[in-house]
Amino acid sequence: MTRLNQTITRWQGMGLIATTLLGTGVFILPQLTIAAAGDNAIWAWVILLLGILPLTWVFAELGRRFTHAAGPAYFVDRAFGPLAGRVIGLLFLFSVPPGAAAALVMTFKFLEPVITLSAEQQLCGELLVFLLLFFINRRGLQLSGRIQMGLTLTILFVVTLMLVMTLIQTPVTDAVPVMHRPVVAGDYSGLMQAIGLGIWSFLGIEAVTHLASEFKDVKKDYIPATLIGVSLVGLIYIGCTWLSMLAPEHPLAMVGLFEMQFGSSGRWIIGGLGFISGVVMINIFFASLSRLAWSFSNDGILPHQLRALNQHKIPTIALITFLLISALVLLLSYLAGMSFTLMAHWVNGSFVVVYSASMLAAWKLLEHRCRPAIAVSLIACGVFIYCLGSAMFYALLLGLLITLILLGQQIWRRNSAHWGTDL
Repeated sequence: MTRLNQTITRWQGMGLIATTLLGTGVFILPQLTIAAAGDNAIWAWVILLLGILPLTWVFAELGRRFTHAAGPAYFVDRAFGPLAGRVIGLLFLFSVPPGAAAALVMTFKFLEPVITLSAEQQLCGELLVFLLLFFINRRGLQLSGRIQMGLTLTILFVVTLMLVMTLIQTPVTDAVPVMHRPVVAGDYSGLMQAIGLGIWSFLGIEAVTHLASEFKDVKKDYIPATLIGVSLVGLIYIGCTWLSMLAPEHPLAMVGLFEMQFGSSGRWIIGGLGFISGVVMINIFFASLSRLAWSFSNDGILPHQLRALNQHKIPTIALITFLLISALVLLLSYLAGMSFTLMAHWVNGSFVVVYSASMLAAWKLLEHRCRPAIAVSLIACGVFIYCLGSAMFYALLLGLLITLILLGQQIWRRNSAHWGTDL
């Protein structure tokens, strides 16, 4: 099989991973978890990080040892056979379009403090972002990795600066009483809701396994890049949650707190960083998705047209196809008036299924020394499923539909071969 372009270094990989996870949620999700869990929101993020780190390590081990553009689908294929691998791969493929639509809706919320857009204008802007993503992706991920590493460091600097300013001084503004308004006490139910919502922030751990084959030195750099990136993101989310508790009444708490500390530039700085971060997060998902579609096309699961590579060894036809599918999902969600939260929970459920199947595959594929981490990861997946509750039905129904279609495809091919023999 043709090799994809190998250009990603350790630090570029860390930037890709960290920014993928920071994405749309870094300045918004903490506030949403506070609304759900009250003063327990920080504990929700701590629990999430403790559950995600072993998952990250297992995914990194799988990606390093079984480097393949199909990522989790390839791991499951190796462990349980082609049908299971194809189900997981297609579940990922067809979960990204609604996820991208939800992510764009959240991304454009960062523009609300800066510019007022009608619903139609926002839709047009979101569709233009899909066009931009095509031009970003068509030349490969080296430039994207550099941009995202710089963006990650900038977000880290801004959050650290806000933490330091909060600790060393009390801003003297008319909004000070808002900062000291206590956050409501949380309960167990709210904690579970916050964890279920916070899973969104760590979608992307599995996506980077599709990119392992594009690291310059995957054996040396892949695991450190992944673990450092995820740890950094977890700490940033915990810090942003604590900061958001200081301005719980503001429509965008991080913007409100920044303006209390540094003046009216907050809406531009936080809004700009949030918007750009959201766009590049969606970009990395499409990069992963196009490579998975390319791999499936080579295996005969998807149409052969998707296997075409351009001069930069990028699967352009696969990229265009799923950008168009995602644009259609975005348009349909606009017409149906679907909320971000609903779509996010559907996507979270699908990705938890991918995580769980990958961990079960790891149990068979990796050495016995890895099994304690795999067991902890499976427990974490069980907790995530419990937190998502009824939202898991979307993933289960989608997985069942994909399984039935693949079984039907196998029966059709078998009968076609039989008919050909008879003739």
